Amino acid sequence: MAYASHIINHSKKLRYASSLLQHEHGVLARWFSNDAVSKRDDLLKLRHHSNASVEREMVFNSTVNCTVSSIGALKKNLSSTTRLAGNTVFGIFSNEGFSCSQVRSRRGFASNSGLPPHQEIGMPSLSPTMTEGNIARWLKKEGDKISPGEVLCEVETDKATVEMECMEEGYLAKILKGDGSKEIKVGEVIAITVEDEEDIDKVKDYSPSVSDAGAAAPKEPSPPPPKQEVVEKPVSSPEPNISKPSAAPAGDRIFASPLARKLAEDNNVPLSSIKGTGPDGHIVKADIEDYLASRGKEVSAKAPKAKEGTAAALDYVDIPHSQIRKVTASRLLFSKQTIPHYYLTVDTCVDKLMGLRSQLNSLQEASGGKRISVNDLVIKAAALALRKVPQCNSSWTDNYIRQYNNVNINVAVQTDNGLYVPVVRDADKKGLSTISEEVKQLAQKAKENSLKPEDYEGGTFTVSNLGGPFGIKQFCAIINPPQSGILAVGSAEKRVIPAAGPDEYKFASFMSVTLSCDHRVIDGAIGAEWLKAFKGYIENPESMLL
Repeated sequence: MAYASHIINHSKKLRYASSLLQHEHGVLARWFSNDAVSKRDDLLKLRHHSNASVEREMVFNSTVNCTVSSIGALKKNLSSTTRLAGNTVFGIFSNEGFSCSQVRSRRGFASNSGLPPHQEIGMPSLSPTMTEGNIARWLKKEGDKISPGEVLCEVETDKATVEMECMEEGYLAKILKGDGSKEIKVGEVIAITVEDEEDIDKVKDYSPSVSDAGAAAPKEPSPPPPKQEVVEKPVSSPEPNISKPSAAPAGDRIFASPLARKLAEDNNVPLSSIKGTGPDGHIVKADIEDYLASRGKEVSAKAPKAKEGTAAALDYVDIPHSQIRKVTASRLLFSKQTIPHYYLTVDTCVDKLMGLRSQLNSLQEASGGKRISVNDLVIKAAALALRKVPQCNSSWTDNYIRQYNNVNINVAVQTDNGLYVPVVRDADKKGLSTISEEVKQLAQKAKENSLKPEDYEGGTFTVSNLGGPFGIKQFCAIINPPQSGILAVGSAEKRVIPAAGPDEYKFASFMSVTLSCDHRVIDGAIGAEWLKAFKGYIENPESMLL
């Protein structure tokens, strides 16, 4: 009876037969048992006792006859709940890669179509922002045996290239999306696997089935088109005669109204080329307007040719969008349209910061460590300021503001493929050398397009630095949702400032930083308080070491 209930609940073809279970449970149980001596009589009983329509009985009969032929395969595959037919998504992120259990998989069963038991492998969703992906290459070929833990293919997501592993044993029967396949929607079938090697050839002509959610409802017959009544065409009135320009006899006086002469003079129209339609052949205003209209039609008819000639002279190259660029564009557009941005800018004196950096780099070189950059010190200062003003370490939801206890800083990294924002986790608790090492490793992985989801997910605040690498003095960055703040760091420049004594001046280096805030989460005073704390750490960098 469990097998019968499962098929009734999961089969679209038996969707009209659920009411029959209320009448003859025992009959249906015998239908899906090994003893089928009286199946035809039982079906007649069902037909007799059910109030269903004749059409539903016909659907039920044809479906049962189709399903009974594969009841052995059903019992075999229904023995484990992980093999239920339908769309199933499992799995968690792993450090090695992503398994087939994360893929939208549909278990298929044998039927009168001749297909053996098989499984559809769909394009996995490997990041929260992923809507489509590309197949970089298949590491397995059609006909190869696959075992749990083996890598099937490499998938290009919106963030990186990720290996997709398999968790079930079987054979890769058919590859539907080969190497280099682009813009495959999440959930779209990319391959078919079977359990037995002899079933590989049976799915060579396989085409993906339509999911339950995507199945189209039966179309209702369209109503017949309305009868068109024959209507007699009204007698059209004769078209008005429009005067055509014609040259007036030389030496004759041209008669025209003052308004017509003024209009002709303003538009450089020779009156000798106009034939008047007024009393006694006088040229009137309407004659000039008709002439201008006819001349305008001639000009507009020639205009497209001129435009075509101009377009043909352009020289350009169409560069396809990368996955990361499309997702970045979508997220930034969403951010700018839905998040109420405002901006706070402050200048910070970095003389002491530069001095501390020189001392630390001397120690790093002596111990064989990597040099510490100004950006590493900025990340540390931003993390400590977030710990001091936790309201800025939050995100907006429709029902509440979520304030994070972890301080995870995303760092913007520009690559040839687009903009990446890998994350330094718990930056407030890490030393400067650790932050420097992690940032360099993440930047290298971003340039190699090998970032894993755990490398860029879970950030609570973002730092974007265009000052040091590019010399940008000051800019405003767009918030990275669902975060509520991003810090834009400009370059340091020397300025003349007053010294201690009267009429004394000195040089000092100042760096401009701009905080972009989500006004729903961070009020102006809170944003100013955060910048005050950040400036304190930058101008007194020894306090970051306490």
